[in-house]
Amino acid sequence: MDFVLALSAVVLLSPVLITIALLIKLDTPGPIFFKQKRIGIHKSHFFIYKFRTMRIDTPKDMPTHLLANPDAYITKVGKFLRKTSLDELPQIINILAGQMALIGPRPALWNQYDLIAERDKYGANDILPGLTGWAQINGRDELPIEVKAAYDGEYVKRMSFLFDCKCFFGTIACVLKKEGVVEGGTGTLQKLSGGEHRQ
Repeated sequence: MDFVLALSAVVLLSPVLITIALLIKLDTPGPIFFKQKRIGIHKSHFFIYKFRTMRIDTPKDMPTHLLANPDAYITKVGKFLRKTSLDELPQIINILAGQMALIGPRPALWNQYDLIAERDKYGANDILPGLTGWAQINGRDELPIEVKAAYDGEYVKRMSFLFDCKCFFGTIACVLKKEGVVEGGTGTLQKLSGGEHRQ
């Protein structure tokens, strides 16, 4: 089902994807896409794809909250893409490749050892990571590591088609309301290391 939905999304959203690609190229020098090593199922590594939202001189593999001034690195188009979560759309490629699901825990950075360790407690590293998930509609960037991992664990226990539908439509509502997006990564509720680098 994930494959069919992702393939349908590529066809239906192709005008949006092409428009975003053109805007990125017109805005700043650099590639259209950004790839970054993330943790997949069973703690395997894979490269996640996103639309580039930051300048090419941004330090790599560093959580956004560890940057001295994150806003200085975010492009004009990138700011809009991050606020609307449109930068995540290229992960359709990861879904088609079988590296991600539509719904699941957001893939951690390869060096987010604290989040990975917390997820181990709940078996959340043993399922496919998702484009969106239960934690995403319950606080997203605002959640401290322990709470985010607990939500991921709750998702593992409640996995079902109906629960996935709840997460999917909940994500749409959150995106429209622009809830939970905090530049600077994890933790306006609690500042902890290892916040997710949203780029």
